[in-house]
Amino acid sequence: MELSEKAQKIINIVLKVFTWMLVAFAACMMVFTIFTVSTVDRNERSLFGLRFYIVQTGSMSKSEKNEDLDVHFNAGDIIFIKEAEDKTALQPGDIISFISTNDESYGETITHMIYERKEDDGGRLLGYVTYGTNTGAIDEALVEPGFVIGTYAGKLPGLGNFFAFVKSTPGYIVCILVPFLLLILYNGINVIRLFRRYKKEQSAILQAEKDQIAAERKHNEEMLKQLQEMQAAQTANAAPVPPQQEIDALAEQRRQNEEMLKQLLELKAQLAQQAAAVNPTQPTSEQPQIIEPHIEQAQQESDEQTADENQ
Repeated sequence: MELSEKAQKIINIVLKVFTWMLVAFAACMMVFTIFTVSTVDRNERSLFGLRFYIVQTGSMSKSEKNEDLDVHFNAGDIIFIKEAEDKTALQPGDIISFISTNDESYGETITHMIYERKEDDGGRLLGYVTYGTNTGAIDEALVEPGFVIGTYAGKLPGLGNFFAFVKSTPGYIVCILVPFLLLILYNGINVIRLFRRYKKEQSAILQAEKDQIAAERKHNEEMLKQLQEMQAAQTANAAPVPPQQEIDALAEQRRQNEEMLKQLLELKAQLAQQAAAVNPTQPTSEQPQIIEPHIEQAQQESDEQTADENQ
């Protein structure tokens, strides 16, 4: 059963909205992935003067030991670290990110609070004593100023888990690959549908042209048939045309009759002159009419011959 025009329009609008949402989501995921791969947990990369790290442990999460502090962050949060202008001027209570030199976490980036400053007898800074506020345990290694990355500037709660998922293979498949495959599939279906519509329209145009040609051919055949019938009718109604030999014979007979008539007239004139010479007192109208019947017969034959030629 075909859908109504209104229902079809609603479906098309829903599909367009879904497509644009899918495109926006895929684009955001791509930008998000590029951002996480190139920036998050990268000590050498920063954006607008900030570095981004995913918290891996709960050493700074809220507990009874640090509930009076203003700053807490949990595992899975993203924290912003601002580069310190003077790494030797940091004070106790500052939260810093640094490269660990502890045996258990050597080379990792750690974010803890400064417990105290360690200085030599001359007042020169040796390093910072740091600890996790959740447990209160002091870090074994002293943090020298050269290993300090920066100070805490803010956080995005829980977003680090999503960042970590996006950076993983399943996250890439779900957040990037699948949306783009859906877009490709949807566009492929649209292309196939448009191609079928185009072929259908072309078939309709070709069929219309064929129908028009067939109609014109039928019309021409009917016109030809009518012309043939008219020609046959004219041929049937027309008088038979004599052959050319008969026409030539009639023309020759007419010429002979005209010559004979001319000779008879000349003979009549001669006889009239002779009669006048023998008896000048006799009127011309009373002279013998010996040749008159021959002249009338020749005149009649000439008229009949002319009538036959006209027919």
